[in-house]
Amino acid sequence: MDLHPDETAVVVVDMQTDFCHPDGALYAPGSEDVIEPIASLVERADDAGAQIVFTRDVHPPEQFDEAHYYDEFDQWGEHVVEGSWGAEFVDGLPTDRADHVVEKHTYDAFQLTEFEGWLRARGVRDLLFCGTLANVCVLHTAGSAGLRDFRPILLEDCIGAIEDAHHEYALDHAEWLFGEVHASDEVSFV
Repeated sequence: MDLHPDETAVVVVDMQTDFCHPDGALYAPGSEDVIEPIASLVERADDAGAQIVFTRDVHPPEQFDEAHYYDEFDQWGEHVVEGSWGAEFVDGLPTDRADHVVEKHTYDAFQLTEFEGWLRARGVRDLLFCGTLANVCVLHTAGSAGLRDFRPILLEDCIGAIEDAHHEYALDHAEWLFGEVHASDEVSFV
């Protein structure tokens, strides 16, 4: 699959210590396993001239205190709390190559952020998704991208999950409903 780097962004979703490190609050072994392939993808895409975007899931400690219904701490326990070690990017990723970092407070990196405007201002149309968790933030952000008429491409070997079944579900659902699924080695920049 050939992509034009000037119209492409790699979106690295939530590769943070709480998800990717064995001592993290929501550790998913599959997330740790994709650090190296994501690093390789980011370097290759950046060298070709594509935009590199990292998302950071961050929750102020009081975010869900007054929640009517949506409460991630109730669902998952406290995780990626603002200012905590768990909210930091995991070691091993070339975060210095980021053109932009989206700080988000929900599963969807487009929800109440500047992400869409940032992409449109740069003429980006195709989004290569990698990161974690497959069936949560990756799936919701990629689906939201598709609804906004971006082309979501999920890179199966660069997406982490808590369980293999979650990974499989997310990729099947995305491919069926709103996006494409490929291996990272199928992507080239022309």
